[in-house]
Amino acid sequence: MRSLSILIIVIMMVLNAYAEDDIFIKVEEQSKELAQKEEIIKQEMARLEALKKEVETDIVKYTDLLKQIDKSLKLAEEKGNKRLKHISKAYEAMPPEDAASRLSGLDEKTAVEILLKMNSKKAGLVIGMMEAKKATLLTKKIAKLKK
Repeated sequence: MRSLSILIIVIMMVLNAYAEDDIFIKVEEQSKELAQKEEIIKQEMARLEALKKEVETDIVKYTDLLKQIDKSLKLAEEKGNKRLKHISKAYEAMPPEDAASRLSGLDEKTAVEILLKMNSKKAGLVIGMMEAKKATLLTKKIAKLKK
């Protein structure tokens, strides 16, 4: 009986050892898998960080480019406004009949821009000398712009 008990204890110890070996092997396999996954995640994080830096660099570059474009547009607009102001002064210096006939020959947008840059009294005189249909059309366009 005693030898049976010893045999059972030995068998239990052997089974327990196999079970522990099995658990140890499984833990090692899972540890290796986790290490591989961790390495993949590290590589992906490094790739994403590099992409983030690239995007941030591009944002700075394009923001600077937009600022330059905006500056150029403002400069061009200022030059255009100076030219328009100069032209409007020339129209102001003309007799109202002459200015009216010349403005009537221009496209509506240009005529409106010139009239807006003129002294309001002189612009009123010029519009008063225009053909009624053209004067009405330009006046409506001016009113729409001022809103």
